[in-house]
Amino acid sequence: MRARWIVLVAGAYALALALIALWPTPVDRNLAVVELPPVAWLLRHVGLDQLTGYQLIEFSANIALFVPLGILILLWRTDWGWRQATLLSLAVTVTIEVLQNLLRPERFASLSDIVANTAGGLIGALVVLAARRRVPALRR
Repeated sequence: MRARWIVLVAGAYALALALIALWPTPVDRNLAVVELPPVAWLLRHVGLDQLTGYQLIEFSANIALFVPLGILILLWRTDWGWRQATLLSLAVTVTIEVLQNLLRPERFASLSDIVANTAGGLIGALVVLAARRRVPALRR
């Protein structure tokens, strides 16, 4: 039962990730993220200009996008650790960036995305490893 649940969630996640990664235009193209009231307020209070604020938000969003990948990898492969999950996250993000470069010229492949996405996979893996110490059912 657990394996089916993981496969279903992983399939939904993979579909969402593929749509976001390979959408013809950037997903935030028509959204002025830095002009959203909570974001604009935060940028003013932290003292960041709009460009720096946008880059920070984009980097953070890329991290958040890959946290589920690290979680799902270690829920599926209970014999793996953070290194394997991080390497697989790296492989997935490099594949996405190469596909964007080849198939979506209006999208931008970047080293920053690779770093953020890989960090997200690592964070997700570390969450599972921490949970395994507290929840015996996750060890199997």
